[in-house]
Amino acid sequence: MSRGVRIAIAGAGFIGAVHARSARLAGGRLVGVAASSPGRSERAAAALGAERAFGSADELVASPDVDIVHICTPNHLHRPLAEAALAAGKHVICEKPLAIDATGAQALVDAAEDAGRQTAVPFVYRYYPTVREARERVRGGESGPVRIIHGNYLQDWLLRPEDDNWRVDAQLGGASRAFADIGSHWCDLAEFVTGHRITRVCARMLTAMPERARAASRAAFERGGEAGETREVGTEDAAVVQFETDGGAIGTTVISQISAGRKNQLFLEISAAEESLAFNQEEPESLWRGRREAAIVIKRDAEALSEPAARYAFLPAGHPQGYADCFDAFVAEAYAAVAAGEAPEGLPVFADGLRSARITEAVLSSARDERWIDVLAPEALALAG
Repeated sequence: MSRGVRIAIAGAGFIGAVHARSARLAGGRLVGVAASSPGRSERAAAALGAERAFGSADELVASPDVDIVHICTPNHLHRPLAEAALAAGKHVICEKPLAIDATGAQALVDAAEDAGRQTAVPFVYRYYPTVREARERVRGGESGPVRIIHGNYLQDWLLRPEDDNWRVDAQLGGASRAFADIGSHWCDLAEFVTGHRITRVCARMLTAMPERARAASRAAFERGGEAGETREVGTEDAAVVQFETDGGAIGTTVISQISAGRKNQLFLEISAAEESLAFNQEEPESLWRGRREAAIVIKRDAEALSEPAARYAFLPAGHPQGYADCFDAFVAEAYAAVAAGEAPEGLPVFADGLRSARITEAVLSSARDERWIDVLAPEALALAG
């Protein structure tokens, strides 16, 4: 990607700043940002070092001065902004969930195909070298057939009734909150590493706080302040999901935004015929590998990793890489896709966002109907690689 590709960011929350940093490192020129009001856009432009503040996100996505649009807005705006950007000939990187329902996600996949533009969704946990190492061990057959897939994604930032955010509101975030927000990451990672697809689910959901103090403008991960006016909550705080895969495996995951002391624990364990592999996002510098004879810890050391994993290990062993580095690699590959006209292997694209929406839809249906539900899997949902 030549330096100076023109990018703009719609949405100025914490994740917008993450996108801005990675965009610059990938050679992007931040021509503008748009927030929820002209005043906030001005402040965001100053904070992020953008060349201009757009008056609105609609103006941003239509601007002829923009090549790639990063959509980091509340979820209900993802579909209309992405559709407008694609119609205007832009390439699009859109935060997950891709849309507030599977119908919207399918419409975006179709719009991207019709426009012939490159797309991406930040399932960035794919970019840990230790994740890639686990994937290669499974794909290469060293682990043997996968039998059990289990784990969790736990946070505590919505632990108390005074904790609030726009994501709590189903009109802004969608019918699912915890599962669509972070369960989507877990399922994407499980499928990416194992090559299996989740085909059936049986789910239960919990709304521990049926009312919360209203503070929709509070930033994600920001602790609640003084209690004020309360509002009813219609989205889940936690979910427990059993599932089956097309490869004959069974599994379970626990998803929670109310687990005290857990800040961002994404844990994935794969039990295969010859070995088990375990990854913990809060300790990503190592991959646990267990066999009947012994268990070892595989360190993130380029000299000891497979080539597909080692190419993401750019720091010497013992110098920690983290989430921001994963985001950098993701954005760099998305921009490379724009330059080459095709997505590199492993880049999460809109079809992966649709895949996530289909699983979320099945989880919601299962929890509502109290029965097993099949996950719809259109032919367009082929996993990268």
